[in-house]
Amino acid sequence: MFPTSVKEVQKLGWDYIDVIFFTGDAFVDHPSFGTACISRWLQKAGYRVAVVPQPNWRDDLRDFRKLGAPRLYFAVNAGAMDSMVNHYTAAKRLRHDDAYTPEGKAGARPDRAVTVYTKILKQLWPEVPVVIGGVEASLRRLTHYDYWDDRLMPSILVDSGADWLCYGMGEKPMLDLTRAIEKGWSNRQIEKLPQLAFYRTGKNEETDAGRYSQNRISSGEGASFLLHSYEECCKSKQAFAENFHHIEIYANMLHPPVLIEPVGEGYVQVNPTCEPSTTAEMDSYWDLPFTKLPHPRYKGKRIPAYDMIKDSIITHRGCFGGCNFCTIAAHQGKFIQSRSEESILKEVRKLAAMPEFHGNISDIGAPTANMYGMTGMDPSRCEKCRRKSCLYPAPCVNLDRSHERLLRLYGRIDAVKGVRHSYIGSGIRYDLFLDENGFVDKSSCPYLETVMLKHTSGRMKVAPEHTSDKVLGYMAKPSFRLFERLRKEFDNINRRNGTHVELVPYFISSHPGCTLRDMQELAHHPALKGIWMDQVQDFMPTPMTTSSVMFYSGLDPRTMKPVFVERDPARKKAQKSQFFRK
Repeated sequence: MFPTSVKEVQKLGWDYIDVIFFTGDAFVDHPSFGTACISRWLQKAGYRVAVVPQPNWRDDLRDFRKLGAPRLYFAVNAGAMDSMVNHYTAAKRLRHDDAYTPEGKAGARPDRAVTVYTKILKQLWPEVPVVIGGVEASLRRLTHYDYWDDRLMPSILVDSGADWLCYGMGEKPMLDLTRAIEKGWSNRQIEKLPQLAFYRTGKNEETDAGRYSQNRISSGEGASFLLHSYEECCKSKQAFAENFHHIEIYANMLHPPVLIEPVGEGYVQVNPTCEPSTTAEMDSYWDLPFTKLPHPRYKGKRIPAYDMIKDSIITHRGCFGGCNFCTIAAHQGKFIQSRSEESILKEVRKLAAMPEFHGNISDIGAPTANMYGMTGMDPSRCEKCRRKSCLYPAPCVNLDRSHERLLRLYGRIDAVKGVRHSYIGSGIRYDLFLDENGFVDKSSCPYLETVMLKHTSGRMKVAPEHTSDKVLGYMAKPSFRLFERLRKEFDNINRRNGTHVELVPYFISSHPGCTLRDMQELAHHPALKGIWMDQVQDFMPTPMTTSSVMFYSGLDPRTMKPVFVERDPARKKAQKSQFFRK
């Protein structure tokens, strides 16, 4: 277990610490928590890592002082969630609990935790580098709309004063950065590492040399792209929307250019991502000695988020769905990175042997459960692709949508001794196995039937998100006719098998483009008759999504055409309330 206090460091006999993590979450040594993943990966490479979970930022800052300065750097994240999403509802009301804190108590982390923690560390240890990462930092790496302050904010690098930002899934870039700092590389050398962002004062030499253009999309090794400045974006909503259009295209490319965004007297630079992890690399990330338990410091206190995932299995990373309101691809990437079946089965066997396991796997999945193993049939076409989504506006013809590999995996998991049931708790994209004419291949019907009858605990949850095709277009989701087809096939399977599995759809109110009339029509749509209807979420604009850009600018960044946006709190509430009126 990683030390979190002076006594624990002394017990290990350490006379120095290489890296000290500060995180907004309680520390759980489980691969579902980013702090544990990076800590274990650095530990495997021979580094001494300590963790300070949920430090007190209100007192004399003793939590920030207690372990002293690390040999290499401080690492900071807000936790598995953005701290503002963690704290506030879509109506900007303060939440009264925190699933990532012992006993679910609220108030254990500050608003904008990454910035608060970093500023404190820079004040106490100005000579020690601070590396920020995780969801909160990743999604704020460039100019972004902040819903809670209702304004554009510059890169979190500017406000926090951090030295480096590692965005996305961090095993490879964090190890590269750690080794570079240990070797004493200069800033100029480190600035060439992939998947890092940084802020520098002064002018960018290549900008002055005229290597950039705002009117062309460049890519390939050594290519760069100049975005509108933060100040331009603050003056022009169109400039902000244009920026995001380019950012999103590049975030979903295999070989994007370097992004340069001027701000103040300097610029933010975002380097391209590392290559997607191979299956062997993915297996190595999970083949680490996770205890899969909360740190002993909590002495048995309940951590709600841990309870939710302790019996789950992650099969892959990434999502190519491209929903406009979702941040998954911006953080994990569009390209699916899958573990091998043997790696997954090894973890299942270990889980089944744990004394706390009672035979039920709560989830076999990832951001989208049924994308496991899915890739382009011709990889060379994926190399050049600039599509944000492999499914919208229509499934890519190069996408292999077969579910045979998943069906084989489910069968092998269920055969493991000690496993009574394995459920799919993650989201399922039904447009991967259905179109409006029916099932897309020979594996599609068996997949839906298997999930319904063997891997669903009474209710199968899916996310059509709306009934209006106009609104669904703004969401980048398929037509509601596809959900109607799903219900038809779902009912047929129930009828054939004499079962009563329920279908539970999820919906979003007040999304850009959605009117009160659209919600009224949703609430009374005949295709939803007889369905359990209690899953509706009011749209919350989060950084680095197309939908949040629409909400702020009133423009669709894909077309630059105006979009209706409901911003009035009372009318937003009215939209959501329609869902519950009968």
